[in-house]
Amino acid sequence: MTPGGGRSIGVLIVDDSAVVRQVLTARLAASPGIEVIGAVADPVFAMAHMNRVWPDVVVLDLGMPRMDGLTFLKKIMAVRPTPVVVCSALTARGAETGVEALAAGAVAVIPRPVTGLKQFVEAQSEDIVAAVRAAAAPGRRAYVPVSLDDSDLALAPSGAAPAPPSARPATRTTPRPSAPGVPSHARPVSPRTLTRAQPAAPWNPPPAQPVTPWDSPAGQPAAPWNAPVLPDPPADKPNKAVVSAERVVAIGTSTGGTKALEVVLPALPRSTPGVVIVQHMPERFTAAFAQRLDTMCRVRVREAADGDEVLPGNVLVAPGGRHMELIRMGHTYRVRVFDGPPVNRHRPSVDVLFRSVARAAGNAALGVIMTGMGDDGARGLLEMRRAGAFTVAQDEATCVVHGMPHEAVTLGAVDREAPLGSIAEVIHRYG
Repeated sequence: MTPGGGRSIGVLIVDDSAVVRQVLTARLAASPGIEVIGAVADPVFAMAHMNRVWPDVVVLDLGMPRMDGLTFLKKIMAVRPTPVVVCSALTARGAETGVEALAAGAVAVIPRPVTGLKQFVEAQSEDIVAAVRAAAAPGRRAYVPVSLDDSDLALAPSGAAPAPPSARPATRTTPRPSAPGVPSHARPVSPRTLTRAQPAAPWNPPPAQPVTPWDSPAGQPAAPWNAPVLPDPPADKPNKAVVSAERVVAIGTSTGGTKALEVVLPALPRSTPGVVIVQHMPERFTAAFAQRLDTMCRVRVREAADGDEVLPGNVLVAPGGRHMELIRMGHTYRVRVFDGPPVNRHRPSVDVLFRSVARAAGNAALGVIMTGMGDDGARGLLEMRRAGAFTVAQDEATCVVHGMPHEAVTLGAVDREAPLGSIAEVIHRYG
């Protein structure tokens, strides 16, 4: 039980390192509200354990005997989507493996070294505990992968599917229209609209599902989250890129953002204004992540380099381990990529990007803050709004973790909240 009398977070550790199991068990067990219900050496032992007691969160290694962690992660998501925090040396050696784990449904990926495991776990225990808490946060949703094969997995199937977002209760509507090109009336995205300096009212979640609120039928992609693919302009129409050159879109996201961006960006047409993104992600991951997105999108996506021009139809992702700012040079925008101390414990930091966008673009910008733990980006988004930018937050119902959008709403930094499946349309209408 938690100190407040609530139910503890039940954690299962799956790792073939006895040192990691021992040290991680001690650190997690010492954290109030967390109970380690098991620590096993590989997925086969984990399956037997999970058929008896299902955990709230799984902390998973990827390189293990008998079955690799990535295969096990996909099987968990196929049978009963459950929050998984990956902590593995493989992710440090191979960025693509870490990105694949996030695509398969992992909530967070924490790279670890091959040697010095005890010292690493002790030094990073605060981050690991925070990741476990965020993964188990009320209302948190797990994404469901689409390529599954659970024929050899003897795990119990999940319970009922969650109510689709469209069936969830809407709250307030429409007092403040202001984004150029984004009329407030007749907009398909309007679960809530906030007035300036007016924090959102608490959202009442739907009744709890029998097992967990993020359960979905095995093997079913989460269709309600998919954004409609927006058409490119007809050939006989003026090139929208011409009128979009002065506009820029800034997106900040963290936990759950990799999957969220895979919903938003592929839906954007090539005429979209230039987009700059900070996604909290370890160093070396962002290049592989950008390459993966590029294969899925009509817009061009790549990791940003210092001095890159921000052009319509192009998306620049801040490199892991470095900050990124937007700067204006005449009638063009470019990015500045630089070293610096972490801000809000992050590098790149969403606040750093958003504040620079407020200075460089003012009311020509659209700011979007999406799923993520903590408060990075909330104050920067407020500066963008004060500079005249239109600002949007992903709504609670479709966030993996609502921390960053919630903080932005609380500060009065948000003009409008929108479900994940509608954010691409907000961007399209803005541009």
